[in-house]
Amino acid sequence: MKNRAAYMTELNKMEIREIPVPEPKEYEVLVKLEYVGICGSDVHYFHDGRCGDFVVDGEFMLGHECAGIIEKVGSGVTKLAVGDKVALEPGITCGQCEFCKSGRYNLCPDVQFLATPPVQGCYENYIAFPENMCFKLPDNISTKEGALVEPLSVGMHAAAQGQITLGDQVIILGAGCIGLVTLLACKAYGATDITVVDVIPKRLEYAKKLGATRVLNGKDVDVIAEMEKLTNGMGVEKVIETAGSPVTIAQTPYLVKNGGTIVLVGLAAEPEINFNFGKIMAKEAKIESVFRYRNVYPKAIAAIADGIIDVSGIITHEFDFDHIQEAFECAINDKDNVVKAVIKITE
Repeated sequence: MKNRAAYMTELNKMEIREIPVPEPKEYEVLVKLEYVGICGSDVHYFHDGRCGDFVVDGEFMLGHECAGIIEKVGSGVTKLAVGDKVALEPGITCGQCEFCKSGRYNLCPDVQFLATPPVQGCYENYIAFPENMCFKLPDNISTKEGALVEPLSVGMHAAAQGQITLGDQVIILGAGCIGLVTLLACKAYGATDITVVDVIPKRLEYAKKLGATRVLNGKDVDVIAEMEKLTNGMGVEKVIETAGSPVTIAQTPYLVKNGGTIVLVGLAAEPEINFNFGKIMAKEAKIESVFRYRNVYPKAIAAIADGIIDVSGIITHEFDFDHIQEAFECAINDKDNVVKAVIKITE
């Protein structure tokens, strides 16, 4: 067994090297990874060396959207077996703090989240991981789809935070991977009128294919004016921002309906941006935010397995592990065509 791992050795530079195969501890399993996605945060770390307040220091392994096959189990493992297909929820929490004990474990201050500095990621052949954070995939879900359970969980948590329900009107700002899985989640939750906004035609094309009621190109139209016309000046009940752009975040108070809800999902590079709180207060609008997800993986897997949500249509690019450098360069330089890229770890 060889464990090849891809390390970011400097900005915009990836190097594959051999490292030891980890030995699973008592309550861990050894997973032979098959697919790992490229997340927007991975691209930020690779290209900019940071994502928000998290900064890369030294050589660093990226990757946290992953799935594979169990190769070995620890002596205390009881619910999983060798040969099981699993998707890994990438955050290991303490289990003891008030947030973990109240079920809001995504807010655990001591979480160890893959590919969030200083915790190494999973662009590697083998990873040892806690059994209770590995979720078995049914036969009709591939490991490629399993790698998309992680971003789908973000979209489902966003829909839950916005309390999306049957018949809701929603606008989603941003049609990258997170915007698209949020679209799928909102449809699954019952939203019937969904507008998706972006500035990249290919992403808007995918949003339309995945069921958006309409799409708007923010470069071509005044989005606020268009939505005022569409809603007769009333605004939209649920506004979900996934782009993490200061421009679109600043648009949300103007788009939301009186008494409506804004859900902030995208993380802007700048921690402080201009935002019209006067409009929020005059409208008595609610602002909800999203930090990863919690208690969603089983629901996300069930939704995919039952055909309620189809994530396979989001992937536009697949690269072999040996071409991971090319994959990241493509994600950076070909934004007009890359919607979602994944790395096939196994040969």
